[in-house]
Amino acid sequence: MGTVSPTDSNISPPYNKDFTAVGAAAPRKLDAGALFVLKSAGSWLHCGYHLTTAIVAPALLSLPFALALLGWGRGMVVLALAGIVTFYSYNLLSLVLEHHAALGHRQLRFRDMAHDILGPGWGRYYVGPLQLGSCYGAVIACILLGGQSLKFIYLLAIPDGSMQLSHFIAIFGNFTLILAQIPSFHSLRHINLVSLILCFAYCACTTVGAIYIGDSKKAPPKNYSLTGVGINRVFGFFNAISIICTTYGNGIIPEIHATIAAPVKGKMFKGLLVCYTVVISNYFSVGISGYWAFGNKVQSSVLQNFMVGSNPLLPKWFLLMTNSFTVLQVAACTLVYLQPSNVVFERKFADPEKGQLSVRNFVPRLISRSLSVIIATTLAAMLPFFGDIMALFGAFGCIPLDFILPMVFYNLTFKPSKKRIVFWVNTVIGVASTGLSLIGAVASVRQIILDARTYRLFANM
Repeated sequence: MGTVSPTDSNISPPYNKDFTAVGAAAPRKLDAGALFVLKSAGSWLHCGYHLTTAIVAPALLSLPFALALLGWGRGMVVLALAGIVTFYSYNLLSLVLEHHAALGHRQLRFRDMAHDILGPGWGRYYVGPLQLGSCYGAVIACILLGGQSLKFIYLLAIPDGSMQLSHFIAIFGNFTLILAQIPSFHSLRHINLVSLILCFAYCACTTVGAIYIGDSKKAPPKNYSLTGVGINRVFGFFNAISIICTTYGNGIIPEIHATIAAPVKGKMFKGLLVCYTVVISNYFSVGISGYWAFGNKVQSSVLQNFMVGSNPLLPKWFLLMTNSFTVLQVAACTLVYLQPSNVVFERKFADPEKGQLSVRNFVPRLISRSLSVIIATTLAAMLPFFGDIMALFGAFGCIPLDFILPMVFYNLTFKPSKKRIVFWVNTVIGVASTGLSLIGAVASVRQIILDARTYRLFANM
């Protein structure tokens, strides 16, 4: 999908030597969070690595389950449509960011965009907390998933092992605590390149494994009929749509854009092309192969179908390799979603007049980031049913940040005429996404109530 040309005002103005538009206002002085964490030194290729790690996470292993709730036809339509809408949405955000950068006022955070476009209260009291809560929730979910994957590897090697899930969450949390000290978002570019490669690796393993099982004598009977009746089936549809939307979610597009060195025009679009090449190839291969192999018996993570009880349907070395790739990639995801809270800590505790690695700034950074990871790890171990809660975060956080606010920001910034199709496309997406967010929230609360009787703190799930 090409970029949308809003108005003649989007045509690049002449630039000064500092890459601001001629006659533009002087740039604002940066606080320590923007100066240190969101260092603008990356290329469009680095941007592609960051985008891919933020979007393509092991949560995509739930796509076959979502397709099973929708069926082949509806499932493929929703999967394709969500990809098209999010690509369009992220491109709109990049156009707004480029527009303000050309005017000499570069917006480096989601809350900065809301502050300038909607008003100070929106940035401080709605968008800022919404993004921070959603991203920190994603950190907790990633640490939980990392611990679950480590436990799976352990039980493959030692089936009668006595270690609990909380032990593996603590191990993964300690690993994350060390990596969390990497000073800036831009510093993650090499880790996120490895993450991109790992995405292909575990998705290829998952696809090959599903096809192998589905074509073997071990395959379960294939049944693609929809499960549930009445209201349960309806909520299943909306649950599936929420799962698919969340797997395409990002929530930190402005922060990723902030890592790009000036001039920024066109670079985000190239990064999105890199990212969505990975997204489309992996999402469709995992979703289609998993649903084809297991039908409506597919589990919430398709890797669970690779085991029947304690008996693996694939060679142990293959399952160990697949889960090892997953653990390493989810670690990179965790680091990416720590960045918004890192920005807040640096802004609060660091001194922009001192060096980033000076003792004055290093000690507060070490303490604040360590406490952040320790709290997230404790919550992940305490709430192993956090997946249900994260669905609620997705409804209230992911959908507004990725499907609603980009449309609002674009229409308010460029003010397209109501006679133009872009205005109505944005309006329809925004209104439909608002309805989906509300219904998804109701469905998530309903699922929490249904599962509440199984909840137990520090459960060994």
